[in-house]
Amino acid sequence: MNRLVLSTLALAIAGPAVSAPANVDVVIRGGTIYSGADAAPITGDVEISGDRIVYVGPSRRTPAARVIDAKGQIVAPGFIDAHTHPDTYIRSTDATQRLNLPWLAQGVSTVVMGVDGGGTPDVAADARSLTAAKVGTNLIPFVGFGAIRSRVLGQDDRAPTPAELAQEKALAAKGMCEGAYGLSTGLFYAPQSFAKTDEVIAVAREAGSRGGIYDTHQRDESNYTIGLINSTKEAIEIGREAKMPVHFAHLKALGVDLQGQAPQLIATIEAARAAGQNVTADQYPWLASGSSVDASLLPRWASDGGYAKLIARFDDPATLVRIKREMVENLRRRGGKESILLTSADQPWTGKTLGQMATQWGVDPVDAAIRILRVANPEGTGPAGVGIASFNMADRDVDLLMKQPWIVTSSDGSDGHPRQYATFPRKYQTYVRERKVITLRDFVRRSTGLTADIYRIDHRGYLRTGYFADVVVFDPVKYAPRADYIHPRVPSVGVTTLLVNGQLALANGATTGAAPGRVLLRPAPAGCPAS
Repeated sequence: MNRLVLSTLALAIAGPAVSAPANVDVVIRGGTIYSGADAAPITGDVEISGDRIVYVGPSRRTPAARVIDAKGQIVAPGFIDAHTHPDTYIRSTDATQRLNLPWLAQGVSTVVMGVDGGGTPDVAADARSLTAAKVGTNLIPFVGFGAIRSRVLGQDDRAPTPAELAQEKALAAKGMCEGAYGLSTGLFYAPQSFAKTDEVIAVAREAGSRGGIYDTHQRDESNYTIGLINSTKEAIEIGREAKMPVHFAHLKALGVDLQGQAPQLIATIEAARAAGQNVTADQYPWLASGSSVDASLLPRWASDGGYAKLIARFDDPATLVRIKREMVENLRRRGGKESILLTSADQPWTGKTLGQMATQWGVDPVDAAIRILRVANPEGTGPAGVGIASFNMADRDVDLLMKQPWIVTSSDGSDGHPRQYATFPRKYQTYVRERKVITLRDFVRRSTGLTADIYRIDHRGYLRTGYFADVVVFDPVKYAPRADYIHPRVPSVGVTTLLVNGQLALANGATTGAAPGRVLLRPAPAGCPAS
């Protein structure tokens, strides 16, 4: 490749040339640089001063307080995880836990939280608390429909009154004005599942009118209720009516009846995109989803009113017969008793399948599930130890979805599932290196710049002059997952350096103990009250 072509590529990555400063804080020297854009890599340097990138391009030997030798390694923007459940870590009383090491060890510098409808409407207060506590990764908050609906309607299966709907809308507006990036929903989960489409649209409009994104764990990823395709159309309708982009969380075809439906799912989304609607998705590279015994097996009506009423229904013989009949069908669609691996830590059933526990207890698998659900958590507000890994997806669907140019990487990282510790290296090792489903450039692009574009994260996701210095350096041979379904809490390996806001979070493959993460609040949109 001649010098002119090399210079053109360097300019495409770095932007306009800038004069070399007399000295910088950090130089990452000699690595293979993937900028986060859809451009070929170059070999060169990334220079950092304070929390910003000041140069990306061919080596120019700038003096630096710290020089990181990246020869033979990949240099990329810090990965952005589009869908996470990091609360165990970022809200811990332990400062080391708050570093968010499961994500740091993967090379993740920024995580999207408040997903599946769980994000608090009290965005500003939560941001202050997290900032004071100090965390290792950047945090992108969403306000959650589930949190809103629970605050107004509790756990009840009913429509809101006009006054209650006004309260829901006000809470969505509050979250957006305080810096949320949009409204998240988890319409598969009670009590959000009790909401009709028009209620969701009304609340979503408050986020859409303030520049927000509609991020959804859609109502049905399988055939529990309205079916995958109808559920996908519902989410697209919500976005269209609320005048906001639609982003599908952890897009999949879930369950034995749905395997092979990825082409139809893709076609449904492509049709909306062709009609001019902004529709995107994220995906995790695992064949087992992460869920809970109650969400996976219970009929939704059994959860109406909360945990105490669920137990009362178990205690009523006639109602229990009805519940068990529907649980048998739900277990079938999930692939049967051996497809459900019980993952919650420190329980008698941890690491065993539902079938194994049924055999151990000498009961039917559905009775074993009910026995687990009867064990209350310490607060008595729900069942304890119900996390599962549910093996219900097909390779052909996962592969085809991963190839779509509008799908980015997410972990859906939750306690007990190895995706919390190992998603990004698994995607790299399995789908880039071993099976060659996507290229390395695709992997970086859909873990960085494209994700930043979808979520409108300002000055992040790219290695560009003036952007925040979130930078990962990883060994292309050694970067690999170590967690698995039986040992889900083993950190990944192969990231040699990770900078978050210009500070070293990982150096020489180990944590530095620094907590440089920030809560990245959106600027208040027009019309919001003065803070």
